[in-house]
Amino acid sequence: MMKKIAVFASGNGSNFQVIAEQFSVEFVFSDHRDAYVLERAGKLGVTAHAFELKEFDNKVAYEEAIVTLLEKYDIDLICLAGYMKIVGPTLLAAYEGRIINIHPAYLPEFPGAHGIDDAWNAGVTESGVTIHWVDSGVDTGKVIKQVRIPRLVHDTIESFEERIHAAEYQLYPQVLESLGAERR
Repeated sequence: MMKKIAVFASGNGSNFQVIAEQFSVEFVFSDHRDAYVLERAGKLGVTAHAFELKEFDNKVAYEEAIVTLLEKYDIDLICLAGYMKIVGPTLLAAYEGRIINIHPAYLPEFPGAHGIDDAWNAGVTESGVTIHWVDSGVDTGKVIKQVRIPRLVHDTIESFEERIHAAEYQLYPQVLESLGAERR
């Protein structure tokens, strides 16, 4: 049986677009009502939902609303793609083992919100991309697949970042295919 997926994104949504062009996405969720990912979803004909933490009394209520949405669509797998909120205990309790994340560094190197910048500023000769299962830590879940990206002699931060994103666009579909996500 093919897995029904939802994609969570907070901003631009370029990874969402790559996923949605190849796989059946039940909906995209954003924690920002003005995120560009919502416009991308509209252009691709993908249902979009957005609400913000500040609209709720607390994070538990916010995540309960997300769980209700996931259950409504009978989601099997959540794909975090630039979703910049830490998954809290409420969502994790309901979907542990069914949430994956993409991170723009070769974990456990450079976890957190600024993996590319942190790798660049550390002067590493290579970084990478990691897709991992989400657990209660920050970018600490079991690795599903990783790829190394060299930092070339003539790289700028922009060219380095472009190559990391290009690798993301290759890696996420490979992982989704291996996990049984439903193709378009």
